[in-house]
Amino acid sequence: MEDYKGSNFEILLERAEDYIKTSIQLFKLNTINKILKVASAIISKAFVTLFLFMFLFIASIGGSILLGDILGELWYGFAIVAAFYGIIALVIALFLNNWFKQRVSNFILKQIIKIGPDEKF
Repeated sequence: MEDYKGSNFEILLERAEDYIKTSIQLFKLNTINKILKVASAIISKAFVTLFLFMFLFIASIGGSILLGDILGELWYGFAIVAAFYGIIALVIALFLNNWFKQRVSNFILKQIIKIGPDEKF
């Protein structure tokens, strides 16, 4: 009778050990899945932002040349566009810095917490 109880206990321990290993593996896979989703969202936003900055850069050069041509000296156009960007940077640095930090933090947090229709806790 004692062997029977001992073998049941060993089976229970083996199953508990398998359950723990499976739970740890599932946690690792879920963590990797979340990290990949956050990374892919950040990378896709970075590419969109990169192309937006490239567009603004080229448009700024074109606008600077156009303004310089209108004003008679090319450097006037570049000075005006540079001053415009300087004012925008100053406003962002003084007033909107915390707002930008909050938006980035919220974006990353939403990507981490977001649960799709095929996912469950």
